[in-house]
Formats: sequence, C-alpha cells, structure tokens
Amino acid sequence: MVQLWYPTTATTASPHRHRPQPTAPYTDPGTAAALEVAWGMRPGVLKAVTTHARTGGRPAPGTRTAVVLSHGRGASRVLTSGLAEELASHGHLVAAVDHTYDAAAVRFPDGRLLPGALPAEPDDWDAQDRLEVAVRAADLRCVADALCRRGRPLAGVAVRRVGLLGHSLGGAAAAEAMRLDRRFAAGLDLDGGLFGTTVPETGLDRPFLLLTSSPDHETWARWRSHHRHWGRHLHLRGGGHLTATDVPAFAHAAGLRERWPDPLYAEFLGTIAPARAATVTRACTTAFFDRFLLGHHRPLLDAPTPRHPEIEFRWTRGR
Repeated sequence: MVQLWYPTTATTASPHRHRPQPTAPYTDPGTAAALEVAWGMRPGVLKAVTTHARTGGRPAPGTRTAVVLSHGRGASRVLTSGLAEELASHGHLVAAVDHTYDAAAVRFPDGRLLPGALPAEPDDWDAQDRLEVAVRAADLRCVADALCRRGRPLAGVAVRRVGLLGHSLGGAAAAEAMRLDRRFAAGLDLDGGLFGTTVPETGLDRPFLLLTSSPDHETWARWRSHHRHWGRHLHLRGGGHLTATDVPAFAHAAGLRERWPDPLYAEFLGTIAPARAATVTRACTTAFFDRFLLGHHRPLLDAPTPRHPEIEFRWTRGR
C-alpha cells in the first residue's frame, strides 16, 4: 500500500465551480483504531487530526524528484504525514509506504484491513531484523520500479531522481535498499539503528544523513567508519525516538503522558516542544533532499548555526 503526496499547479477544484476538493483525511477509522490500541492512545484521538492536503488533485506537470518514505516497526505511514506534506511542498513526489503485516494495520482501497503480525519478542532478534529489513528493502525497490518505469510511471509523473527516507527500522531499510539499488540517489535515516543490514560494515557510496535523537550506539559508529561519500550524523538535543513523526503534535490529546510510564514517555517524546521539533526536523529533511535531489545547496547541513541551536554535528564527511 502506497500513498502519494505531490504538488499541484493550483488549488484543485471539483467540477462544481468554487467548490474545492475535500481535505485529505489523516487516516481511516480502522487504521486509527488499530494504532490507538497498539500505542495506548485515547480512543478517537486520531479522528480529530487533520492534514493540509486535498484529495483528487492532478500532479503538476513535468519531470520531478521522488522520496520514498518507510515507517517505523509496528507504526504506520500516517504517522509521518507531516514530513510527507513538507517534502511535497518543496516539489517532490512522496511515496509513503505501508509495509503490510509490519504496520499496525494497513487499509487497502478494496476495504481490506490487514493487522500487523510481527512477533513482539522473537527468539532471535538478529535473524528477525535481517528478515524484516530484507522484506522492507524489497518493498522500497518495488516502489522504485513503479516510479521509474517507462511509458506509464506511477501517478503519470516522470521521475528522474529518487531518494529514501526512513524512521526507526525504516532508516535501516532505507540504508539496505540503497546498498542494493543504485536508483536511490540519497538516503536519510531518522533515529534508526542500522540493524539487519551490512551497511555498518560496508558504508555507502552515495549521500546519507543520519538524524538522531537517541543515544549513540555501535551500528552508527561502524557506519561512520566505513561510509564512502558525503555524510552527516546530526543529533537533535532534547529529542525522543518519535520526535521526527507526528506523534508529539497530538501526544497531549492522546493522553500519552498519563498512559505511558515516565521513562517510556521521556525516551520516545523527549523534552523539546512539539512545534519546534517539527520545525527543526523538517528543515534538516528538506535541506538534504533539496540539495541531493534538486541540486539546491542549503547551508544548514554545512555547520552549526544559531538559527538551529538544537542540532549537534556529531560527524561530518564531505562538503
């Protein structure tokens, strides 16, 4: 299941003049209910979440860039909708993937709702990570096939450069897909340990950005030692593992402070204000893809700046 976000040339209207197309829903009721139960949210909270997009619009004409987006383990594509909208506003076609049986739930257009089926505590985490990352990388390459096919590309949009963006396990999947497939020009990992992939041992030969909130660990250190192209490891002070997603924006309404134990809440939500977390994360994400997909240099990724004091440069390769 893939959801597309893209720019249009103007506000899209329905056949009835002066009546714009409806705002795109954040998610469907079945997926919302599954996420709320799985993540301990207050029932009905996701129904009130809105987007800034409209349905049924035609993509702006012309060849463009694409970003394929992979969610975290047991999560959903909907939890990175804010990032998808932001990237689309910069001119990218965004293909947000739901990894079936990995996501908390996946609703298909024919009405099927398939719940997640991942083991909570597998006997062998290393083997499970390799399996899950391999399946996810295959999903991402399948989407690249649809984006890059000649004559009948996805959504009728001719794509010339494709990037990858992954959160948590999606970050590891993005790295693995880049290792396997040269069609991916650049990749960004949002706080994802590089488990289930050999990238920490091999590095990559294309631009890769690691934007973290969690404490440093050995898979990131090994990747830094072996990476062979432009690379950055940026750390968001005060962030949590879910800082790069939409969750901080509705955490209060979802009752997560009361429903999650204090250590869990601190680990996943951090201390940075939700609006500021979104601003900084989106600035780094768009700067990266603007540079390596569109060719527009953004100084944010060159060195620390007073405008973004929360960003710590932990490792740098290339200019």
